[in-house]
Amino acid sequence: MNSLLNIIYPKTCLVCHSPLENKTVNPVRKEFSNGVNNLLCINCWQKIKKNIPPLCIICGRQIHREQISKRVCLDCQRKNFSFDRALAPCIYEGVVRELIHKFKYENKDYLGPLLVKLLIEFIHQYQITLNLFDLVIPIPLHKIRLREREFNQAELIARQVADEFSLQMSCSNLWRKYHRKAQMELKEDQRRENIKGCFALHNPQDVKGKNILLVDDVLTTGATCSEAASVLKTAGAISVWVLTVAN
Repeated sequence: MNSLLNIIYPKTCLVCHSPLENKTVNPVRKEFSNGVNNLLCINCWQKIKKNIPPLCIICGRQIHREQISKRVCLDCQRKNFSFDRALAPCIYEGVVRELIHKFKYENKDYLGPLLVKLLIEFIHQYQITLNLFDLVIPIPLHKIRLREREFNQAELIARQVADEFSLQMSCSNLWRKYHRKAQMELKEDQRRENIKGCFALHNPQDVKGKNILLVDDVLTTGATCSEAASVLKTAGAISVWVLTVAN
């Protein structure tokens, strides 16, 4: 029956829509059989642009050769972020951008494990020590937007990362007080103003003295994560790092 269905309704890549062939990236890892998780062709998987060191020690993006001595990109030299450091395996363009948009705006929550795969491989490849963090906290959605989307993409990612590395997770402490325009609709200076004062903590004492790993799907201007980090640090968090799929 499955073979018959495959003939009538062949599985195709979510990005380029080409048929998924029975090829593997690595024969030892069965999850790559028949495309990546039966969702993405190998060509598209290999087109994903990765962040390769040297990376800015603040935003986690690649830096140019002339910036290596300072270890901070020009953009971060002009800005003040409340988080201590951000990390992301991918550059927010091309295949990854399309996958995140489908995941976030087209209710394709089954893309979560595929995106988390990129994070986990990045963490292992660069030996990032996550056991230094006391809490994993996803960027929350306002209840109105959560009702519209039916899931919080940041929470799905954060939960899988927390499970993979046996970290404690907190989903209900950090919350959004206001329902405002979506950040993607605004320019950079408007984003900072739009997100200002949006976050609060139900129990501030729960983050006091803690090292926090803040998780979201993508870091663009950094305004959202910086505002959330500011609230956490005001409540006494020692450090706040940001982990996203792309930046």
